[in-house]
Amino acid sequence: MDTTGNVSGKKINWLHLLLFVAAVVLMGSIAGVANAGNITTWYAELEKPSFNPPNSLFGPVWTVLYALMGLGLYLIWNAPKSEKRKRALQVFVVQFVLNFCWSFIFFYFHLIGWAAVEIVLLLGMIIWMIVSFKAVSKWAAYLQFPYLLWVSFATLLNISIWWLNS
Repeated sequence: MDTTGNVSGKKINWLHLLLFVAAVVLMGSIAGVANAGNITTWYAELEKPSFNPPNSLFGPVWTVLYALMGLGLYLIWNAPKSEKRKRALQVFVVQFVLNFCWSFIFFYFHLIGWAAVEIVLLLGMIIWMIVSFKAVSKWAAYLQFPYLLWVSFATLLNISIWWLNS
């Protein structure tokens, strides 16, 4: 993105950008809202590692991460049509489905071990997404690094919770 508001030579469509960000934030929030009841009940009773962050941190962090995903997705969608763009969009969808499913596996079904397996797959898909995005837009890829870091931390947290509660 340059200082004139152009991305890859294309003018930014601010309405489309807002819609992409809002759609990803909304879709990502559905899993959180659907599982909120288990956070104050079942999850509260689990033994957690000392580095477990307060529950109040998760909502704001995920909102920012979903907004960055939406911005990255917009940059990819706005890029010229190509096989690389098509692949990046496909990888995004797969990682997003894994992201969505993890909350249900962990919080709704209480399958901590399976959630650990799933989040490792998600982590691999995030890396693949970043590589796929970079082939189309380096900025779209760079925007995903906070997501990669957070899910890396969440993977450690998930595995630790599984270990402490098995």
